[in-house]
Amino acid sequence: MIVCPNCGFQQDGGDKCEKCSSLFAYYAETAAQVTNGGTLYSPRVSDGSAPSVPDAVVDGPSPYHGLWTFYRRARWVVLAIAVALIILVLRKGAPPPVKVDANAAARAEEKIRVSEAQSSVGEPHQLQLDNVELNSYLNQNLAINGRAEPLTAPPAPPASASPASSAANASANPTLEEVQSSVKDVRVDLQGDLVKAYVVYDFHGQDLSLELDGHLHAEGGYLKFDPVSGSLGSLPLPASVLQSATDQLLNSPENREKLKLPSDVSDIQIVDGQVVATYK
Repeated sequence: MIVCPNCGFQQDGGDKCEKCSSLFAYYAETAAQVTNGGTLYSPRVSDGSAPSVPDAVVDGPSPYHGLWTFYRRARWVVLAIAVALIILVLRKGAPPPVKVDANAAARAEEKIRVSEAQSSVGEPHQLQLDNVELNSYLNQNLAINGRAEPLTAPPAPPASASPASSAANASANPTLEEVQSSVKDVRVDLQGDLVKAYVVYDFHGQDLSLELDGHLHAEGGYLKFDPVSGSLGSLPLPASVLQSATDQLLNSPENREKLKLPSDVSDIQIVDGQVVATYK
């Protein structure tokens, strides 16, 4: 007996079904395709459920995966840079090799007395101090390491100014007295027409060093300093930052008058490693 694969009708034999006329050879070829790994087309009936999503799409990388990876790496790089900058700022630079002795300080004081005597009679002249004389004079007269007398207190702010605004202005524009009161060491090296200043100062209990190289001159009756290079600790500072900080400190109204030169001083320069003040 042969059972029709299509309708299930049973018959004794033949090439096709006597009931539905289906060819038995067709079903034999289909069975061979399935056995050999072939595929049959089978229509699907939708049951209203959500379409399935291929695994490759579900488990694949998110479009924000690269951005998140970059952020995680970048924050560690920024932190490392910040730590390196702090270390460089806190590490003091090497001071210039300058000599200081009492005889040089005495020579400097004698030259200043002679210059004052010449100025009193209106005699044009020049006052010259070399590297050793200048540093010795500064070391004896600045009294930086343990000041003998207190600094003059800054003038009280107007009554109309609030304490908060006064504190903000003082913080933004420190006076020369405020800067000098925190200074613990000053060394000056004169090279050619360049002055190299090395300053150690206290910043909230931490000693920091500041190195400034620049040109000294007189302009409009005032002492001017044009920075060329500098560093805070071991961290080099850009020229734009140096110029901005110098202008803010030296050109503020409360500091400008303190840098006014005596009326008989026409110029002051660094010439061949010496400070040369010209009196008219």
